[in-house]
Amino acid sequence: MLFKLHTFGESHGAGVGGIIDGCPPGIEIDFDALQNQVNRRRPGQSALVTPRKESDQVEFLSGLVDNVSTGAPIAFLVRNENQQSSDYDALKDVFRPSHADYTYQVKYGIRDHRGGGRSSARETVSRVIAGAIAGQILQKENIRVSAFVTQIGPIKASAITNLPSLEEVDSNAVRCPDSLVAKNMISYLETLLDAGDTSGGIIQVIVEGVPAGLGEPVFDKLHADIGKAMLSINAVKGFEFGSGFEAAAMKGSEHNDSFYTDTEGKVRTKTNFSGGVQGGISNGEQITFKIAFKPVASIKTEQETITKDGYVKNISIQGRHDPCVVPRAVPIVEGMTCLIILDHLLRARTINPNF
Repeated sequence: MLFKLHTFGESHGAGVGGIIDGCPPGIEIDFDALQNQVNRRRPGQSALVTPRKESDQVEFLSGLVDNVSTGAPIAFLVRNENQQSSDYDALKDVFRPSHADYTYQVKYGIRDHRGGGRSSARETVSRVIAGAIAGQILQKENIRVSAFVTQIGPIKASAITNLPSLEEVDSNAVRCPDSLVAKNMISYLETLLDAGDTSGGIIQVIVEGVPAGLGEPVFDKLHADIGKAMLSINAVKGFEFGSGFEAAAMKGSEHNDSFYTDTEGKVRTKTNFSGGVQGGISNGEQITFKIAFKPVASIKTEQETITKDGYVKNISIQGRHDPCVVPRAVPIVEGMTCLIILDHLLRARTINPNF
């Protein structure tokens, strides 16, 4: 890996941040565009997300001179401003269902009960920042990444094959380009809010402009690295590349992507069931994949669990939580996609500088 991100910080600590290693020198950073990406993930942006208020202003500590990367490590910090740690006092010795409480306690012998500590999705703001920088580099290469919501609970959008614009995605609170379906999604989440319950959903990603030849043939296949990146995001439970699980019901004669040469002499495929990757290497077509998120585990409905000492306890989780993380996860998914695509582009150029 050449473009690397190291993150630090906890949900209720002083702040979160990261260090980017391997950013090429001479890259001019658009801070307004970067901050906009961070704002898309920020809590408190609508009535459908946690009301925690964080400005999420990014502070850069190193690696930039006059908004231009120097090639040195880029360090950045986002300070936490609106922690309400007392909300978690009653949960200090309780293992919340479907949270990381028990597994962290077993692994480390200690855990930060305040908002989940390191296991909180608060950590993902660092991924958005690094991904925004990677995305700006990719834009200079005419590579475009768009993530958007296609399902929340049982409400599904019809197939979307054209890369939607940022304006189309952000035209509603659930970030679904299909405005009519988005209204139904919003109504569904409003019902869950009233009931104190939560929902999961699906995010789709389309990447255009990726040249053929990115990726490795064995362990670092392009789609394998994308899959690992997506599954490292909080609450992700499923990953589907190209035709995904639908391929299991297809015949080879139906699924094979036949090659042809277009009017410009470029090798193309007539279909794209492969999702833009064959043999672990990009083929120049659209890269497409979907990510499934589980319902938010923090619910106000009473549940039975146990304490650290093994005593049975009924809990109702209060505090500030999203009814569905999927809309706020869109910039996280975009950021992680950009990190992987850029890293593989840089790797390809170590083999062929003219790539």
